[in-house]
Parts: sequence; structure tokens; C-alpha cells
Amino acid sequence: MLKVKIDSVDVSVLWEKNESVEALRTIACKAPVNISTKMYGGFEQVGELGTALPHSDTEITSAPGDILLYCGSMIVLFYGKNTWSYTRLGRITGKTPEELKELLGKEHVTVSITSENTEK
Repeated sequence: MLKVKIDSVDVSVLWEKNESVEALRTIACKAPVNISTKMYGGFEQVGELGTALPHSDTEITSAPGDILLYCGSMIVLFYGKNTWSYTRLGRITGKTPEELKELLGKEHVTVSITSENTEK
């Protein structure tokens, strides 16, 4: 199971069942994945993953809470909407659009993705 923390806030995520998420899980099992993101367009946070994941981008209209992969190597967390080519990774659950905007609507955030099975 992958866990996500945005700055110091733990968030629940419903993960997709696809090759991209499996590759991310494999990486997170070895070490935490820490991503520095920046606000883009007033509706999303974008950050370099530091490695390429398998991806099958299709045109998607995002919704608040979506976690998407852009160009195979960038993680995008949405607090607004946009239509572009992405690969779905998951969706933040248990947060209202207002809570997501408060959490993600900053200039920068740090996203940490860990696995319960991270090697110590």
C-alpha cells in the first residue's frame, strides 16, 4: 500500500490498478519518494518524479483530488480542473474541493510517497 503526505498532512488515496502505479510502488518500496512541487495555472501542483514511469497518456479532464502522471516523469496533483494528456495514478479521497485548495493552493508543497514495505 502506498501512503501520501502533502507537507505534514497525511492524505488517503484510492490508487489505480495500472503499470504506472506498480512501478511507483516498486520505487517507494526501496526508499521514500519525495517530490517538491510548484503551483501551475492556479489549479494544480506539478513536480519532477526524478525517474520515468511507464505511461499511457490519454486526454483526461481532471477533477479536484486527481493524482496524474504527465509525460511519464511528472506528478500532478489537482485542486481544480484541466484537460490534457495524462496517465491516471489515483485520487485523493476524504477531502472537499475547498480543503484540497487549502492544501494544494500554495506556491510550493512537498509530496512524500512511501510504502508500508519500504526497506529500512
